[in-house]
Amino acid sequence: ERPIVILSDNSIEHALLGLAAMHVGIPYAPISVAYSLMSSDFGKLRHIMELVTPGLVFAAQGEMFSRAIAASVPPEAEIVLGEPARLFPKATAFADLAAAEPTSEVDAAHARSTPDTIAKFLFTSGSTGMPKGVINTQRMLCSNQAMIAAHLPFLTDEPPVLVDWLPWNHTFGGNHNTGIAIHNGGSLYIDDGKPMPGAIERTVRNLREIAPTIYFNVPRGFEALVPFWRKDLALRENFFSRVKVMFYAGASLSQTIWDEVAELGYETCGESIAMLTGLGSTETAPSAIFTTPQTSRAGAVGVPLRGVELKLAPVGDKLEGRVRGPNITPGYWRDDAVTRQAFDEEGYYCFGDALRFLDEKDESKGFRFDGRIAENFKLATGTWVTVGTLRQAFLAAFAPYAKDVVITGHDRDEVCALVFPDVEACRSLCVGLAAASSVAEILRHEPMRMELSRRLARFAREAKGSSTRVARLILLEEPPSIDANEITDKGSINQRAVLTRRASEVEALYEMPLPLFVIVAKTDDDDEKALIHQERSAARKKKDASPGRAR
Repeated sequence: ERPIVILSDNSIEHALLGLAAMHVGIPYAPISVAYSLMSSDFGKLRHIMELVTPGLVFAAQGEMFSRAIAASVPPEAEIVLGEPARLFPKATAFADLAAAEPTSEVDAAHARSTPDTIAKFLFTSGSTGMPKGVINTQRMLCSNQAMIAAHLPFLTDEPPVLVDWLPWNHTFGGNHNTGIAIHNGGSLYIDDGKPMPGAIERTVRNLREIAPTIYFNVPRGFEALVPFWRKDLALRENFFSRVKVMFYAGASLSQTIWDEVAELGYETCGESIAMLTGLGSTETAPSAIFTTPQTSRAGAVGVPLRGVELKLAPVGDKLEGRVRGPNITPGYWRDDAVTRQAFDEEGYYCFGDALRFLDEKDESKGFRFDGRIAENFKLATGTWVTVGTLRQAFLAAFAPYAKDVVITGHDRDEVCALVFPDVEACRSLCVGLAAASSVAEILRHEPMRMELSRRLARFAREAKGSSTRVARLILLEEPPSIDANEITDKGSINQRAVLTRRASEVEALYEMPLPLFVIVAKTDDDDEKALIHQERSAARKKKDASPGRAR
């Protein structure tokens, strides 16, 4: 009833406190750093504190987290800091905790732990509201590591070496990766980099120094590393010197990046390195379905791990994957209603992901991802649009200029898109534009928009029907907001939240005549015409743009 909350990022202190808590049966909750350092109102952090009712709150950097602590931590909770903060002179120093001598009470508390003792709460972003606290038990964590070791037996042959940046408030980094190191007696080097400009360089530095035996990342991480691998032979030779498996999760990896990583690996070490993935969630500890080297390819998710039962349930014209097993959560902390909604009548956890057989003639090859059921919608014609598949194809076609995309068209005649641009990539198309130009000026620059218009035309020509043809797009000037729930702290776009918050932009995509900032496909026989394809009345007054509206 009085768990520990950890606000700061991956660190030795974070790991020690979390392991100590689990040793004596005290649940702990590692929280996304973004809720403390990137939020303007601390709304999600306050919600979590009210739900968890912590007895102790830890932050490694006192000054950095002072505002968040002051805004959210209940007065009865003990504050523990790795470094002092002026606002909290009476806070307990982490060094004092580390120096404390254990008593017989520690052994007694440890003896009371059972497989169903709560190990931690991991918070996931709700589709429209506040984060949900997923209960993670010792049974879930331990059984899942046994499943992973059975699927990847080389982990038990020699202690694995990991170089990992993935945050511990997420199940991928905090359960899967740290669990592999602990369960198999391995080493985990905390990578202080991230797959973003200004931070990926630290990851590169770390990978020059430490050669992993198994490497985990998100697709964007592999995309960020490819240019460095391509030009730095010493980096490549160190990285591929002993890595046996590479693994991605969190999103789909494009076949283009997949192939390039495979080619770089083969050129460097003379053998093919397995690239694996799977399907799982915070609710499944996380691994439930895993690919094998023989069946792994872009879009594949694999076969159920030992001990996991999988069933396919018809939902509309799709088959939803549902699982049960010892690695499945008992539910959400203090939220019985959401817990009931997450399971079906037979006790299977509902992923919300649609699956199809990778090979209809050979079921042993496992499954492939077939889209998020909740995201899919029908056009006015009754045609279903599979958003996940279309989104992947769109991003591949518009790389590197589109960072992310939200697909529109529910009950409309056509599919359109709201695009979050990669501003720096778009800037590279703006020849002659001043280096200090604003985002708005970059997104209005005609040569850049012309290139996107051409790509839109090419994408339309390759479409196989109305459900895969994107008619128009808008470049969004304002990035997705974490406070408005448009993006999770791990970088995943919340489609529903974006469509709701940017309803005016959605309407602009379907207005007639079209506003000037809407980009349409530029065809080969239309080169002499203006980039924007519409007619506007000369008397029509230009609409005032809403806050954050694209130009």
